[in-house]
Amino acid sequence: MQLAADLRGGNRRALAKAITLVESTRADDQAQAQRLLEQILPQTGRAIRVGVTGVPGAGKSTFIEAFGLYLIAQGKRVAVLAVDPSSARSGGSILGDKTRMARLAVAPEAFIRPSPSGGSLGGVARRTREAILVCEAAGYDVVLVETVGVGQSEVAVASMVDFFLVLMLPGAGDELQGIKKGILELADALAVNKWDGDNVARAERAAAEYRAALHLFRHVSPNWDPPVLTVSALESRGMDQVWATIQDHRRRLGASGELAERRREQQQQWFVSMLRDGLEERFRGRHDVRRLLPELEAEVVAAKITPTEAARRLLALLDDGGDGGERASAPRRARG
Repeated sequence: MQLAADLRGGNRRALAKAITLVESTRADDQAQAQRLLEQILPQTGRAIRVGVTGVPGAGKSTFIEAFGLYLIAQGKRVAVLAVDPSSARSGGSILGDKTRMARLAVAPEAFIRPSPSGGSLGGVARRTREAILVCEAAGYDVVLVETVGVGQSEVAVASMVDFFLVLMLPGAGDELQGIKKGILELADALAVNKWDGDNVARAERAAAEYRAALHLFRHVSPNWDPPVLTVSALESRGMDQVWATIQDHRRRLGASGELAERRREQQQQWFVSMLRDGLEERFRGRHDVRRLLPELEAEVVAAKITPTEAARRLLALLDDGGDGGERASAPRRARG
């Protein structure tokens, strides 16, 4: 496949085309995408995968631009993938992030790409994972995966990266109340942003409070204690400490074998997730399910039956055997 060869050669147009291909929901595009991924698989897995999330207003885009430019100055090629489960409805949030990273966007060593969900967080997870592989095959050294949405997107991103960074704001008390315990347990490091101007003392005080708070949580790794850093994305300060922390984390977990084990577990989780999504899609595509589902949904909403009973009746269709009649085929878009 010529696209695979162009991709391995570092062609940016080929990279954009490859990601568009893996994001497509067309059956023929998906088959071609899987053939592409099989061909490039030997060239994947070498990049450092970093997830970046943060409370609203923490300055994720400003940080990613400053950090990306720092990495480029260190001789690295950087890819940024923005995950936003709300993008199918809002359309503008992830693209707005790209315009806010104007300096990084024009750097030849950087590549920025939003990952639209199509209304499904599972879709985000699959497409972003495959986009990571494509970026690695194109020779990018660091892949930054940014969560733009809130909620389960953080958990999804944590399940596909080597290092998970959570950005925080000065004013620890309020932020600790608003952030989920599960996110702190997943974090490999916290970084208090806006460590500049009048915020210096507040940022350092917040960092001390976060360090104390982290002792209340049990981190997922027995070989790593998450540090709390202070950074100024606006002034590009502290980027060296973030990079040093990521490299230290990689050395420690690499030496213990935990990093390799984490990636193996992520592959297994990906497989199970895809199997679950595929089963649901095939089940919903059955004609008997499509006929009965609206009726049962209406009865559940009207409190005539319980959701449990409605689900039991729907799943009982599987006991009838067959495929419930001819499956509805996905609409095909005519090629120009």
